[in-house]
Amino acid sequence: MVPEFTKIFSQDSQLYTGALVLLVSILLARIAPLPRSLQPLEWLSQLAKNLSAKANHVDRAPSQQLIAGTLAMMLLIIPFWAVISFLVELAEFPWFFETIIIYLCLQDDHFRYIANEVSIAIKRDNKIRARSLLAPWLTRSTTSLSNVGLCKATIERLSTTSIYGTVSAILFYAIGGVPLLIVARMIKQLESCWPVYNPEFRVFGMPAYALSTLFHFLPAKLWNLSLAIQGGPKSLATLFFPKIHATPLNEYQTCEVIACALSIELGGPVKFNQTRVDMPKLSYGALPDQQSLLKAIKLNSVAFSLWALAIVILPSIWGLLRVLQG
Repeated sequence: MVPEFTKIFSQDSQLYTGALVLLVSILLARIAPLPRSLQPLEWLSQLAKNLSAKANHVDRAPSQQLIAGTLAMMLLIIPFWAVISFLVELAEFPWFFETIIIYLCLQDDHFRYIANEVSIAIKRDNKIRARSLLAPWLTRSTTSLSNVGLCKATIERLSTTSIYGTVSAILFYAIGGVPLLIVARMIKQLESCWPVYNPEFRVFGMPAYALSTLFHFLPAKLWNLSLAIQGGPKSLATLFFPKIHATPLNEYQTCEVIACALSIELGGPVKFNQTRVDMPKLSYGALPDQQSLLKAIKLNSVAFSLWALAIVILPSIWGLLRVLQG
């Protein structure tokens, strides 16, 4: 029996190794994240901001801004992606380096703990602490956010984080391995640095936004499904027939699902420094409060658990079918 099992395992060893790599990376990222100052994606963000300060000129023609944004994106992605992918291919134990890379790509999954801290600060009416907790995680200004604004911003960030973390890691690693995951995650990081709903990056950031939206369309839909099934038929209806088609597309559709599931309002105006940008509202009920934030955290945790269980259950089912077939 043991030799037979070993033979069956060896036939699909890549599947089981990949599942273990994903599971370990995801759990490590949730439990023991790196400080933000040590995260490579934060270094990429800093490079992107420095580069955009030199290359992004809003007074120039849109075509020139578009070309500058495309070249800046390629300059920041291609060299780093090529070097990392090449080193992984040369490694004697690629699973070890894959675990590290996936772990580094999943650092934002720690945001659920930040959301808990923001919830506690709002409960104590400590807006200054809540704003300071959120500031590193958002590209928008947080200095003037009220308790309602803090709840909205936290719920929106919490609801969309796993699209580019857990779900994308599972799908992209399964489809194209670490190289595909790295390029998708880097594109998303640049999109976050150059948000197209900020007038300063409306044209310059469009190439990164378009690619990121395309890359993450399927992960967003699958994550939204894991949220919508918790909210009942109305949430499922918003998943397939969204009322709002606004930029950023994937984020708005996710926020619409969560707004419907919690019967709250999300969206609305945002500020970049002193510039106010009007964004569509997703009105499905009352304005969110601290209790709404706690419910959003619970919905997010359940959805995450479903995806984590899938990593364990699907290879187990495959192995059981192999045993039965043998």
